[in-house]
Amino acid sequence: MNTYRHLTVLLLLLLGFNQQAQKIKVPKSYSNIKYKKGVLGIVDKKIFHPEEISHPIYTYSNIAEPVVKGTEKGIELDFKNEKINGKISYGLIKVDNVKYPGPVFFKKTVSVKNGKVEIPFTILKGKYDFINWEQTGKVRLGFRYINEKGKIIYDGRLNLKKDKNGRFQEDISLIEGPFVNQVTDNNLVISFKTNKNVIGQIRIGDQVYSDVVPVKNHEINITGLKPQTSYNYTLLYDDWKETYQFTTAPKKGCRSKFTFAYASDSRAGQGGGERDLFGVNAYVLKKMMMFAGYRNAAFFQFTGDLITGYNSSNDKQNLQLLNWKHTAGNYWHYRPVYVAMGNHESVERIFKRSGYKGNSFYFGHLFVDKFPFDKYSAEKTFADNFTLPVSDLKSEDGSKYDPSKKTVDFPPYKETVYDYTYGNVAMIVLNSNYWYASSTADIPVTSGNPHGYIMDNQLRWLKKTIKKYEADQDIDHIFVTVHTPAFPNAGHLDDDMWYNGNNDIRPYIAGKPVDKGIIERRDEILDILVNKSDKFVALLCGDEHNYSRLKIDNNAQIYPKDWTGDKIKLKRPFIQITNGSAGAPYYALEDTPWRKYVKKFSTLHALMLFTVEGQHIDMEVVNPDTFEVIEKVRLR
Repeated sequence: MNTYRHLTVLLLLLLGFNQQAQKIKVPKSYSNIKYKKGVLGIVDKKIFHPEEISHPIYTYSNIAEPVVKGTEKGIELDFKNEKINGKISYGLIKVDNVKYPGPVFFKKTVSVKNGKVEIPFTILKGKYDFINWEQTGKVRLGFRYINEKGKIIYDGRLNLKKDKNGRFQEDISLIEGPFVNQVTDNNLVISFKTNKNVIGQIRIGDQVYSDVVPVKNHEINITGLKPQTSYNYTLLYDDWKETYQFTTAPKKGCRSKFTFAYASDSRAGQGGGERDLFGVNAYVLKKMMMFAGYRNAAFFQFTGDLITGYNSSNDKQNLQLLNWKHTAGNYWHYRPVYVAMGNHESVERIFKRSGYKGNSFYFGHLFVDKFPFDKYSAEKTFADNFTLPVSDLKSEDGSKYDPSKKTVDFPPYKETVYDYTYGNVAMIVLNSNYWYASSTADIPVTSGNPHGYIMDNQLRWLKKTIKKYEADQDIDHIFVTVHTPAFPNAGHLDDDMWYNGNNDIRPYIAGKPVDKGIIERRDEILDILVNKSDKFVALLCGDEHNYSRLKIDNNAQIYPKDWTGDKIKLKRPFIQITNGSAGAPYYALEDTPWRKYVKKFSTLHALMLFTVEGQHIDMEVVNPDTFEVIEKVRLR
């Protein structure tokens, strides 16, 4: 190791020690998380379990933002980590008169060695120059990084320009987007991200909408539009541009016919290739998005487990989420995508656990939502990656269990719990993995929220929001979507809102359990949706990697055999539709007390298309890979 590397390592170590010395403040909502000799850890039965710090190879900072340098043959990419090896596929991108721009990969690849790779343009001349870069001196380059084991890590793009010496240099480039978001009858938001600070603009006819100051993260409000109208929009950044189209929503309460799409669980699957594009089953997700576009779905609701996740590194999480956004992009350039959190969107502090069980020594881990919450939590990371509606629900601070009225001790709900409307339909989006601690059995030690539990402030917000739409004469139908099913059927009987009938499962706050267990809380949700609402249509879920349609009534056995608590009486049947089949490994149907109430079950990849026309709702479920129709049913 040379002197420079010695100094770099020493500096990193000193920075690490300095961060530990600063002692990150532990939220009062947690318990038994303390410092010992400057090291953060969990104390359980007098044993100290220190935090485990990860150093992932593949991160957003390294892979999505490489250092670019011009060479005699083309450009060099430096991924800033000598452990990065493999190969790059590359090709030119044409955007003019192309609806869905993407790279046309050249027939050869180049090797990545010790984090660096040279991409030549000398062989992309003449007949291979279909974007006319030899005349313009400008290149849109697409590249795919595949590691030494053959796994696809990232698909990226770069804009390049020749300098005065005739060498290519990195120019203002799109890292992601543009995406159409939060569409109403007269406005929307277009978001995109660039590699450098720049004033971005959106041109629609003679009207130009613009950033106020140069930024990397762009969210431009487009206002003054007409209902149910299609507009071409041109994204301008520096002297680059590309054109797409969007269509505004009908006026709220309009009963005209429209279709929307639903799915969840696109985390990496089996089979290699694009079925595992570093955290995403890009093969299935891309087909779902394009088929939804082909069927003119006005919007796509995608509820949870977008990525493999469960990362302790926010930088790694951001790269996986970027892969998801790239994959969904061809639909998203034109129509809005609304997303919700699942358990795999977890960002955690991880603690090494060790001790004795009998005479055996074991190793394990404990997990809590990463803090400080306003910088590193799963909720903050999720919100930072998307442009979603913002509700008035702030956090679980202020609830009856809040350990301190003077400090913020819970993560924000911002952009993870929200609602929106389209025509005569309202969609309510919940977060069943808020303040999630994935080591469920250890929640009494660390405190935290188990998978599937809707906490108090969020429950009150749900009740208030349902009441709002019940009184709204423009809304005929209410859908509620949450990642975890109220009644699991395959693969999640030991959690979701059931836990094999164990009502003892509940959040612990500052070391104390809350009053209501998971089954009691499930019943409170059912009461709001079924007994307090005439407009509620169905609960749209994910988590289980299959498609199922369940119709529960008062004859169904929905409690464990030894249940002595109150039992809910439903004034009408409850419909739950689970579709976690966007690419994650499938789960088979299991035996449950309510199994005979499962009306349809399939392990095929499934895209749900809801067609709403006035008072009627028809649902079609299609395999986007083969176009096979799984079922058609009228919900109303």
